[in-house]
Amino acid sequence: MANANRPTGLSPVQNLIGSPYNGQARQYSIAAAYATALYIGDPVISSGTSDAAGVQGIALAAATGPIRGVIVGLSDQPFQSGAIVGNPNITYRPAAAQSTVWYAMVVDDPNVIFEVQEHSNGTALAAADIGLNQVLYLAAGNGYVSGWMLASATDATPAVTATLQVRLLGLAQRADNAFGAYAKHLVLINAHELRVGQVGL
Repeated sequence: MANANRPTGLSPVQNLIGSPYNGQARQYSIAAAYATALYIGDPVISSGTSDAAGVQGIALAAATGPIRGVIVGLSDQPFQSGAIVGNPNITYRPAAAQSTVWYAMVVDDPNVIFEVQEHSNGTALAAADIGLNQVLYLAAGNGYVSGWMLASATDATPAVTATLQVRLLGLAQRADNAFGAYAKHLVLINAHELRVGQVGL
């Protein structure tokens, strides 16, 4: 059976010690003037700014370079309220300057394992690539969740290079998942802002 094509960005699933992901995340701010869409599942970086209360700011990550963490919640209010008050019918921050600061809950623990779908482009990643490092593939959200994926072997060659964004830990072990187009992989953020990147195996 072919793998389903359902990209959702990066989804936290487990801690490095083997325990399930416990839902913990940290609040970050998104400047009102920021004009790039942000979705749940998007990887982000520190923006070098903060809000008036000192909540550190974030921006969308690039397809290369370090990552601070992954968005798991968004709101146009501080997360004491936890809702998008201005428009409760959307689940993302629109790609335009906003009238207020927005907030994101970000999984920034460098020891969290994420599941991510591989991009379907040319040669897919293979069993021999597990343990190597790879980059992510930037794709637009679908109006609900992130479109980010893991780069295929054609997009970028997996390598031992310490600066590559994620470490390939293995396929998500499910009956409906196999190596090939749209495979779901387990990855650890390798080039993490809170940890020095490690050389692949």
